[in-house]
Amino acid sequence: MGNVALDTLMSDFLQKSGGVAVIDGGLATELERYGADLNDPLWSAKCLLTSTHLIRQVHLDYLEAGADIIITASYQATIQGFEAKGYSPEDGESMLRKSVEIAHEARDIYYERCLESSSDCDCSHNGRILKHRPILVAASVGSYGAYLADGSEYSGDYGDAMDLEFLKGFHKRRVQVLAESGADLIAFEAVPNKLEAQAFAELLEEGIIHIPAWFAFNSKDGVNVVSGDSMAECAAIADSCNKVVAVGINCTPPTFITALISTIKKATTKPILIYPNSGETYDAQRKQWVKNSGVPDEDFVSYVNTWCEMGASLIGGCCRTTPNTIRAIYRALPTRSESSN
Repeated sequence: MGNVALDTLMSDFLQKSGGVAVIDGGLATELERYGADLNDPLWSAKCLLTSTHLIRQVHLDYLEAGADIIITASYQATIQGFEAKGYSPEDGESMLRKSVEIAHEARDIYYERCLESSSDCDCSHNGRILKHRPILVAASVGSYGAYLADGSEYSGDYGDAMDLEFLKGFHKRRVQVLAESGADLIAFEAVPNKLEAQAFAELLEEGIIHIPAWFAFNSKDGVNVVSGDSMAECAAIADSCNKVVAVGINCTPPTFITALISTIKKATTKPILIYPNSGETYDAQRKQWVKNSGVPDEDFVSYVNTWCEMGASLIGGCCRTTPNTIRAIYRALPTRSESSN
C-alpha cells in the first residue's frame, strides 16, 4: 500500500462521515458493568482469555450509539504479558489476532442489524442508531508502561536506563501481528513520552507495517505529555511519519483539550483526534478511580462543538465514558443530527 492510499484512507473516511467521525468510548468500565473482573495485570485484555462475548457486546453497544471507529481490546495485550501468565508466544499472538476478529464480528453483526431495520434512518424506537456507514477497526497498542501495570503509563517515567532500541524490540512483533490481522489502522494510545513516540514512528517507517496508524498522547497539565516532554515535539514526531494519518489526545481530562488542540495544530496539518476520559482521577497506586471527580455527559458533550470548531475531526471518549456519552457526541454533531431528523 503506497503513501497515497494511506493518506486517502482517513480523508475519504472523514468525508463519508460528514467531516467529523465518532470514536467509541471506554472499554474496561463497560466490561465491568457486564460483570467482568479486570483486577489483573492484563486488565481488559483478560477478557480475550475469558469472555470474548462481552467484548463483542461492548463493541456493538458503541456502534449502536453512533461510533464510526471501534478500538480493539488489545491496549494491555502484549505477547510478554501473556507469557507472564504462562501462555506461549504463539498463544499471545493468537490473542492479539482475536481482539481484531471480535471487532470484525461486531461490525458484521451491526451491519446485519442495519439491513434488518425497516429503513435507513439512523434511529430505532429504542434509541439505537442503525445506519449503514463506513466503520473502521482500530487495533489498540498501549505503551510499555501499560504492560508494566504499575501506573508508569500515567507518568511516562521508565527510568534513565530506558532506550529507543529496547522499546522498539518490545513492541515490534505485537505491532506486526496486529497490522497483519485485518485491522484498518493501528491506534497507538496514551503515548506518554517522546522516546516511545519515536520508537513507534521508527517501527512504522521500517516497512514491516502496511496499514496506517494514529498517535494519541496523554497529558495531565494541558501543556505537555504526562512525562513532561513537549506536546509540540511529540506531535511533530507523529507528523513526520508518513504512515500516521491522525494525531491527538486520549485519556486526558476534557478541561485540558482546548489548549492541547492549539498546540497540536501548530505541529501538524494531519487530522486531529480527541477522545478524553471522563475527567475522573485515576489513583495508580490503589488502581482505582476516585469517585465523583469527573464531568457529567452533558458537560463533556458541551465541549464537542468547540473542539470541532478548533479543528478536531475525530471525537470520542476514553476511560469511564459510556455508550451514552458516545450517543450524546453523535447527536451533538450538526452533520449527524441533521441526518437523524
